[in-house]
This record gives sequence, C-alpha cells and structure tokens, in this order.
Amino acid sequence: MTDAVVIFETLETQDGLRLGVARLNSPKSLNALSYEMIQALYPQLSQWAQDDSICAVWLEGSGDKAFCAGGDIVQLYNSMRDTPEGAYNPYAERFFTDEYRLDHLIHTYPKPVILWGHGIVMGGGLGLSAGASHRVVTEKSRIAMPEITIGLYPDVGGSFFLNRMPGRVGLFLGLTGTSINAADALFVGLADRFITHAQKAQVQQQLLACSWQGQNAHAQVTHVLREFETQSQADLPTSPVRAHFDVIQQLTDADTHVERAQNIMAYAGEDPWLQGAAERLRAGSPLSMLVIQEQLERCRHLSLAEVFRSELSLSVAACHQGEFQEGIRALLIDKDRQPQWRYDQVNTVNQEALAAFFATPWASEKTHPLADL
Repeated sequence: MTDAVVIFETLETQDGLRLGVARLNSPKSLNALSYEMIQALYPQLSQWAQDDSICAVWLEGSGDKAFCAGGDIVQLYNSMRDTPEGAYNPYAERFFTDEYRLDHLIHTYPKPVILWGHGIVMGGGLGLSAGASHRVVTEKSRIAMPEITIGLYPDVGGSFFLNRMPGRVGLFLGLTGTSINAADALFVGLADRFITHAQKAQVQQQLLACSWQGQNAHAQVTHVLREFETQSQADLPTSPVRAHFDVIQQLTDADTHVERAQNIMAYAGEDPWLQGAAERLRAGSPLSMLVIQEQLERCRHLSLAEVFRSELSLSVAACHQGEFQEGIRALLIDKDRQPQWRYDQVNTVNQEALAAFFATPWASEKTHPLADL
C-alpha cells in the first residue's frame, strides 16, 4: 500500500472522459484529516475542477470503518501547548484557514462531487462531506459533530448546515454531539442518497458506463444513484432524530443559552437515546455550551463564505483560550477522560471569557485570511 496520505486516481469512462477518485489513506487513524491531507486535496481538486476531461469527482476513505473520523488534532494540541496562552499561534491559523478553504471549495465545486460516506463521518470528515453535491450514506454510517467533548464547537461549516436543519435539531445535535445514522442524515439534510456499502463497486462501474459528453453531469450522477438507492430501501434504518423531533423542540425551547443547556441536561425520562444526549452534554465543556449557541445565533443569516470567515476567527481564538487544549489532552493525549474545564456549571461562565472567543484577531475584513472567498 502506498504511503500517500491521499490516493488519487482517475478511472476512464466509456466515452473517454475520467472520474477523479480521491481516497483518504490513513485507515489506522480512521482516516483522521491531517494537515498533509488538506495540502494534498486542495490543489488536486482545484486542478480537476479546471480539467475538461474530468466529468466528476469521487471522495472516499480507505478501509471499511470510516470515511473520516475527524480532524487530526494532535498537532494542533502540540502547537497550543508550545504557545503561551493568548499568544499568536501560526500553525492553528494555517491549519484552520486551509481546512475551511478546502471545505468551501467542495461546497462550491463546479462538477459533481460524490461522497461515499461509509462508516464514521465526524468533525473534519463532515466538513468534507457536507458540501458534496451527491452525499451517499450506508447502513454503517455514523455521523456526528462531537466538539462539545473537547471544548470546541461544531466548525467546518457546522455554523451553516446545523442552522439549516429542521426546527432546532441542528442546535440540539451541535450541543449534545449526538451521532446520527443514515436515515437521520437524510432527514436533517446531511445526505442525499442511501445505498448499501456492498454496492459501491457497482455504483462506480455504472458511473463509468454513462455517456457524459454533452450531458448534464449532475443529472447523470443522480440517475445512477437513484437506481441503487431504490434497490437499498429494505436496509434503511429508522430515524431516531425524526422520532424524537417533538421532544427535541421542547428541550431546546428556552429564553437563554444557559436555560437551554440546563433543560437538556435535566432530562430525567427513560428514553435511552435522550438519556445519552443529556449525559454527553453534562460531560462537555460548560463554556462550549455557550460558545456553540452564540455562534449558531450569530451565523443564522450569514452566507457560506461569511460563515467560514466567522468560524476561522472563532477557531483561532479557541486555540488561545485553553479549553480546547484541555479537551484534547483528556481525550487523546493522556486519555484520562477527566477534563478540568474552566467552569463547573454553565450558569457560572464568566461573560468576559465568552466574549473573548468572539474577538477577531484581524484588524479588518480586508486582512482576514479568507477575505477572498
């Protein structure tokens, strides 16, 4: 097996065009998105976008366990550890700038992007998948934005797509880090088609057999995926999010951010799915509980480009504040799962500490690293 962090290949179609395939290649880490992967993906996707012989792009992960289990944040931790609190962190700015630029490219790609979202799709992996034009989920798909557990917030465009879910479902999922299945993903708008994983090779072969020249490429992909989705319906799971929609609305109906978090954490019913959501929130960072809600509120009516600029400012600020660093330490470095959050309760969070997360590090909009989006 090649040592390349991303494997690129092109497959020829029957009429002489090519399907570009990009495969994240770190199965031992569940294809965690590293900075090296970002550096490899952006120029290749950009080149394929301009190449008239490329009819569409296919994104997948190596192995059968995950498309991408999230960002490879250990190096981020090292950069925070080596940078005095409050000081400028050049690696953090570079990592998030390039990651969000890649995510934005996928959202705005001029050709079909088929995302095979099999297995775990979390955090940075969801950033890659959310913007694809044709997002396929399988019977093994498990999707989540679990940043509450590491003292962060759902970034990589989460401030955009969580706000566009039905009701307050996005707010609930962003706060609790609840993982969702394929049927949930279809319901909340994070997936377009459900196809069983066993049919992946057949789907690719059918795409290669299409006549692309002079045809609407997006329609060609849709036609093929629809055919295989029809054959997969018997394996589609039920949707817990759809089943719990009304209760989610009740739990998130509050006058303040503090009250909303307290409502969810106070859930005392017997439903295991809701119990799990409440437990995850109780274990999360009280500061993040407020950051998440404030960010979603601020981004509610922003464009995609504006959202990524907002997220970059917030993510760079989060690398200065210590909470994110402590969350990574507890989960991935020392693995004691005992984070020492700055605040014990959500109602004791200092408002000045919250405001510090939303202080932009750039002097003006023109100097923002993503000003050109």
